[in-house]
Amino acid sequence: MTAPMTLDDADNADAPAKPAGTQTLLRGLTLLECVAAGVGDVKGIAARLGTPRSTTHRMLTSLVAEGYLHHIPHKGYLLGSKLIQLGQKALEQRPLVAVARPRIEALARQTGDTVHLGVAEGDEVFYLDKIAGTRGLEMRSRAGLRMPLASTGIGKALMLGLDPARWAGLHARACPEESAAPATPADRPRPPPWPEFAARMADYAAWGWAFDLEENELGIRCVAAPVRDARGGVAGAISVASATPYMPDDRMRALGPLVRAAADAISCDLGWTAA
Repeated sequence: MTAPMTLDDADNADAPAKPAGTQTLLRGLTLLECVAAGVGDVKGIAARLGTPRSTTHRMLTSLVAEGYLHHIPHKGYLLGSKLIQLGQKALEQRPLVAVARPRIEALARQTGDTVHLGVAEGDEVFYLDKIAGTRGLEMRSRAGLRMPLASTGIGKALMLGLDPARWAGLHARACPEESAAPATPADRPRPPPWPEFAARMADYAAWGWAFDLEENELGIRCVAAPVRDARGGVAGAISVASATPYMPDDRMRALGPLVRAAADAISCDLGWTAA
């Protein structure tokens, strides 16, 4: 007897053969990404997935039952406790996070400012960790955030490990043409024009640390330095960030060696040996 065709079988009738359950798994992951992006209602999620509401509701109910989602009646769906636990485990399993955490916690206590840890993924910074400072400041950075390399201090520190021939392209990535975003305000934070940016990067390469002078977020400045691995390559970067009143030019210059020393300590923990 031929088994009845399931919804997934019908959807995939004309698609290339995939392992059993693959489509359902991918839909479930896409559903979680929808909720993470703020789409929390059945109608909106169904529209994103292209599935009937009844199917979407069954998927949501299953994910709630397993703890991957949390449902608030009349409000919608949120990411659940199991995803929070998995996210924390994912961070813990990144060796750089585990090695760097005591160092960046100490740096945050020493400076009173917010400290970040990040790595380069493509032409973006991927923030791995954030230790809040004691000044009660709020900034948009968070673990899991991605930003163009050339628009952030931590990104410019990461760029110090790249061939300088790539800097211009990364600068262009962080400075899209106004014609591509006509609604963008002219005073939107962005890196300076290329000649000035290139001159600053040359200084950063000589110093061993980099600055963010409100190029990513208005009112926020930071000092960043690269973290190196046992082979001497740049494996990540850390930054100390605070509001502009706490980051005058003279303090940023004083923080440079301090941030680099912390980054070098993490590098040594990873097996790097200073030349």
